[in-house]
Amino acid sequence: MERSSSLLVHFDKATPALANEIKEALEGNDVPAKIDAMKNAIMLLLNGETLPQLFITIVRYVLPSEDHTIQKLLLLYLEIIDKTDGKGRVLPEMILICQNLRNNLQHPNEYIRGVTLRFLCRLNEVEIIEPLIPSIMSNLEHRHPFVRRQAILAVMSIYKLPQGEQLLVDAPETIERCLSTESDPSARRNAFLMLFNCAQDRAIAYLLTNVDKVSDWGELLQMVVLELIRKVCRTNKAEKGKYMQIIISLLNAHSAAVVYECAGTLVSLSSAPTAIRAAANTYCQLLLSQSDNNVKLIVLDRLNELKSSYRDIMVDLIMDVLRALSSPNPDIRKKTLDIVLELITPRNVNEVVLTLKKEVVKTQSGELEKNVDYRQMLIQSIHSCAVRFPEVASTVVHLLMDFLGDNNVASAMDVVVFVREITETNPKLRVSIVTRLLDTFYQIRAARVCCCALWIIGEYCVSLSEVEGGIATIKQCLGDLPFFSVSEDEKAADSKKAQQASWMTISSRRPAILADGTYATQSAVSETAFSPPAVVQGSLGTGNLRSLLLTGDFFLAAVVACTLAKLILRLKEVQPSKIEVNKASSDALLIMVAMLQLGQSSVLPHSIDNDSYDRIVLCIRLLCNTGDAVRKIWLNSCRDSFIKMLSDKQMRETEEDKVKAQISHSQPDDLIDFYHLKSRKGMSQLELEDQVQDDLKRATGEFVKDADDANKLNRIIQLTGFSDPVYAEAYVTVHHYDIVLDVTVINRTKETLQNLCLELATMGDLKLVERPQNYTLAPVSSKQIKANIKVSSTETGVIFGNIVYETSNVLERTVIVLNDIHIDIMDYISPAVCTDAAFRTMWAEFEWENKVAVNTTITNEKEFLDHIIKSTNMKCLTAQSALEGDCGFLAATLYAKSVFGEDALVNISVEKQTDNKLNGYIRIRSKTQGIALSLGDKITLKQKGGS
Repeated sequence: MERSSSLLVHFDKATPALANEIKEALEGNDVPAKIDAMKNAIMLLLNGETLPQLFITIVRYVLPSEDHTIQKLLLLYLEIIDKTDGKGRVLPEMILICQNLRNNLQHPNEYIRGVTLRFLCRLNEVEIIEPLIPSIMSNLEHRHPFVRRQAILAVMSIYKLPQGEQLLVDAPETIERCLSTESDPSARRNAFLMLFNCAQDRAIAYLLTNVDKVSDWGELLQMVVLELIRKVCRTNKAEKGKYMQIIISLLNAHSAAVVYECAGTLVSLSSAPTAIRAAANTYCQLLLSQSDNNVKLIVLDRLNELKSSYRDIMVDLIMDVLRALSSPNPDIRKKTLDIVLELITPRNVNEVVLTLKKEVVKTQSGELEKNVDYRQMLIQSIHSCAVRFPEVASTVVHLLMDFLGDNNVASAMDVVVFVREITETNPKLRVSIVTRLLDTFYQIRAARVCCCALWIIGEYCVSLSEVEGGIATIKQCLGDLPFFSVSEDEKAADSKKAQQASWMTISSRRPAILADGTYATQSAVSETAFSPPAVVQGSLGTGNLRSLLLTGDFFLAAVVACTLAKLILRLKEVQPSKIEVNKASSDALLIMVAMLQLGQSSVLPHSIDNDSYDRIVLCIRLLCNTGDAVRKIWLNSCRDSFIKMLSDKQMRETEEDKVKAQISHSQPDDLIDFYHLKSRKGMSQLELEDQVQDDLKRATGEFVKDADDANKLNRIIQLTGFSDPVYAEAYVTVHHYDIVLDVTVINRTKETLQNLCLELATMGDLKLVERPQNYTLAPVSSKQIKANIKVSSTETGVIFGNIVYETSNVLERTVIVLNDIHIDIMDYISPAVCTDAAFRTMWAEFEWENKVAVNTTITNEKEFLDHIIKSTNMKCLTAQSALEGDCGFLAATLYAKSVFGEDALVNISVEKQTDNKLNGYIRIRSKTQGIALSLGDKITLKQKGGS
């Protein structure tokens, strides 16, 4: 067994010659050399060296020293050396240090007394401590508070030893007298802590006697008082009412730490609405008064926990929580908005949206670079509010449309997506939204935002004025035609040829002098940098669409063509004059042809892609020859698909809410027993509310623990065979950051097993916290052994080991090898939801990708997707409607989040071959390598189906 150590110092200079150097330095009279020698000796001992020859040297030459640093190092040395032999008896030479410790406890310098008393707190040898008891007790009355507080801690540690009560029979009474007369805050805290740990009844009596003075006590003592209250109330809930008044009074303490602990104590001990509201108010005050960002994040976590259990109470404090947006930290702002969005109700949505609007306006000032990201968060929050409460959409949509031309593409994209959804879900706002969009379209700078805005124009411009306005806006943003002239095309072609030839032509060779003075041949290459012709700079027009097209964005050109085609088709329905229709149609055809010419010219660095070319040609054919079936597809089917997408999204959210609401804790006809009505004693309002809340929880089944025996049996792992002399099995409990192994060991023999030890080792990012101790196991008896394993990342790990024991008949130790315990990554990831934009952003940013080839016996694409979702415990973000049908191809995205906050992204692309086999790839991306590799291994094992 490894010895426990209370001192850890890194040291890697361990040589045999160093021991002799240490001994020589200790025997000398040079004080700095002695200090260095003592430090080296301590470091060698901590690294496993024994150094038995140094003890007598230290007793002779170090004990008499009066230097404070040497005395402190001496105590550290005495702390880590072995003071007992193999049988646990104190070594005879340890008697030599007792006199020195007694002298230190009576030393005229208070520092020597204090550090010696602190050293005695870590001694467990009664033979050494017993002669020092009178000196320790005398220090309780020393003039200096540093000595008194250390003496109290020494008394507490000695009293807690197995023989401590015999050594210090009247210690609680003495410490209680000290507490009554003590004036130093730290000493009073230590005295109360001693009573709390060693004589709890005395601590409670002292507290109840001085209830009126608790608010005037020091911060340290108040923290111990709260700890005592938590312990007493958990063991005896009937006593809760006595201490609630103390906790309420401490909510007004000057110390932020005490106030925070008070709020946590209230929440843990009481579920009364008055108590929860007081705790929530306290957290909100701390959120605004504290400047440390870490403190604010911790307080927000506490508020988030309260929101989950006491949402009705937190709804009233939503505006107080929103005040945390004044912090410039993005993490605090994001967490605040997440909490607020779940607390919105029809009563407070107008206030929340008004506050968010003010924050959006503030971000327009360019003082901070983080304003861009903050604005995007605000826009997403307003979007969520408007979708859930359509009545507030009219108050925010026009404000947000001012940000369509934002430099941040992500923020502008959020705005245009929000506008698109509101336009469909709020028919009353369509006219004003379309009018405002046509007025501000020229401000849009991003191609993606232009594409979405053009779709809105093509779908929702239905009246004659709107259609004509849409066509005019597009023509104005495209500028004059053509996009280039013939002379510019020829000039660009010549420039390209010259550029290509320049890379192949070496104009001259001449010697060059290198840095080291030698000669080398240098080739001078004539290069011509390509620069777009003047037309690309917008010489004929400065419209945003024109500028984007002249950068080579032909996907946008295809969207422009489709939008014009839709507008011309609608114009034919609402415009009675065929002359105007033919004129508009001719202009649209001219624009489409000009875009095709631009794509096939030499003006741009690359030509048009085939997909965009085919779409533009299709639009030209549509305008030249339109049929009723094609017209219906273009004018109705696109919007129907969008409506179906929105309805699917709403349906998914509704189903999730139904699933949460359908969780039943008890049967409707179960009897409700109101315990608070049985009490005949008078109760305060707070106690009455607490009892009522307990009754409600008991009635709804929240007090009933989930005891799913089937799930528990699934977590039991057999470690040894049934024929082994020692049978062992482990119950594995996986928490967020650690794993608890509850191992049951059964002695199946008729002999006593001595020094039985469970030896464990780990592989992967797992770490054994402490090694289990040795046990003696009687015949046919069992023992429960617990082992804690720390988890540092989401990665598949393995726990392996053996059981070692001795018997009286067999001289050598017996070893039984245990079965391996594989820690599954599925225990650490859970399904999660994120927006499509967030998924795409993370997919582009994450650097680790694991590509797994599809190899399965499943022949149906949808069945294969369901199997992967079930095997990986992930959430499918692709809408169910997008997965319907039988086309022989399927693409879907999955998302999950680990308990460590890691994101796991999966993209599945499969195709059915002619032989009915599925072919394709599964790509996993994450920020860390461990989760990508572990998830890939899991998918590789599970994708074949069956298991």
